[in-house]
Amino acid sequence: MDDDANHGGPMAMVRRLGQATNDHDLAGLMACFAPTYRNVTPAHPQRGFTGLEQVRRNWEQIFAAIPDLSTEILRSAVDGDTVWTEWEHRGTRPDGSRHLMRGVVIFGVADGLAGWARFYLEPVQEGGGDAGAAVRGQVMSGGQP
Repeated sequence: MDDDANHGGPMAMVRRLGQATNDHDLAGLMACFAPTYRNVTPAHPQRGFTGLEQVRRNWEQIFAAIPDLSTEILRSAVDGDTVWTEWEHRGTRPDGSRHLMRGVVIFGVADGLAGWARFYLEPVQEGGGDAGAAVRGQVMSGGQP
């Protein structure tokens, strides 16, 4: 059956999540997540969490701090109940500086709700070194190029 026809497939959930984010609709956003939602952040393991309360706290803070937040789903691919998504978030921070995040979020979806995610969305680094400097920083002792 078509993802749009059953309103519960992985891509339908992602579209609802993107729309709720752009509308700054906290209730609509929360309605995209299962009560037992589990977020895993592989690059920052200590940031992982389980449950809706942390989802709510995160998005309350984001919507309050970035009143002009907008998001775009740049690419997506569905494999069964898993959807791979590439996101871009833009807006303005309270100090007037630009808020820009890009990355991938992989969602596991059941019954139209995100049950888990592997979260790779990160702030875009403005400036900095080239690819060689980045690799040196990653492999040298102490992370120094």
